[in-house]
Amino acid sequence: MSRQSLKRLVDGLTHLVLICAVVIALFPVFWILSTSFKPKPEVFSTELYLFPKTFTLDNYNYVMGLTTKISTREGSQEINLFVRWLTNSLIVAGATTIIGVVLAAGTAYAFSRFQFLGRRAALGSFLVTQMFPGAILLVPLYNLLNQLGLLNSWPGLVLAYCTTALPFSVWMLKSFFDTIPVDLEEAATVDGANPIGAFVRIILPLALPGIAVAAFYNFMTAWNEFLMALTFMTGEASQTLPVGLRRFVFQFATDWHYMSAGAVIVTVPVLIMFFLAQRYLISGLTAGGVKG
Repeated sequence: MSRQSLKRLVDGLTHLVLICAVVIALFPVFWILSTSFKPKPEVFSTELYLFPKTFTLDNYNYVMGLTTKISTREGSQEINLFVRWLTNSLIVAGATTIIGVVLAAGTAYAFSRFQFLGRRAALGSFLVTQMFPGAILLVPLYNLLNQLGLLNSWPGLVLAYCTTALPFSVWMLKSFFDTIPVDLEEAATVDGANPIGAFVRIILPLALPGIAVAAFYNFMTAWNEFLMALTFMTGEASQTLPVGLRRFVFQFATDWHYMSAGAVIVTVPVLIMFFLAQRYLISGLTAGGVKG
């Protein structure tokens, strides 16, 4: 066999392996999407249906039409559970993203530009917090939020999410700020800008790709998180979407058709955000890891 033929064979096998890997990775997504459009008999049938034999939107209508009654000052009121869960998730994820990015940007800039006592120890402490499983933080965070009176509230959940997302965001943004020349800030200072003005007008626009990565990470942390939302938020009306979907999981069975429809709906906002910020995310992930 010639060297050119061997190279073609290796390239063909490589492409075949990559195609198989892509199929394996995407099949669960396809299966959930397909299941969400199947009626219940097809979902629990002993026969395997890759595509719905009977296409239906009843699963989506049921999930989006869930209602419950809550007590208010005016009396009992019926609310749409799905809309409430979606509202809770959007508010919590949005607040976590904004607060997390603001705190991370300021902290990372200080670590990147200034030398102060305890700098290395503070940076190391951010890494230490990432070494422990999130479940370990549940009890201390629960006690802290209980003492502050923030249990079963949006601010309490946002505070918990920022606590878990901040260390990674700080380290990632610090690496990105390190790649921006200090000469740009010095030039802005010569032109009359103060340090805060140079940071806001010069550094932040240049660091937009890195900020987009941090924002996406904070949003994903809050949007997909389950355990803290389940522990800190009580009552159906206070739950977020991931916790609300637990309604379809029972002790000995699961309504997979409803669960799949809910999973598809939960994924849509993340996909929209990813496609809108895709250009910044790719450049931010690559530039943040290169110094110089």
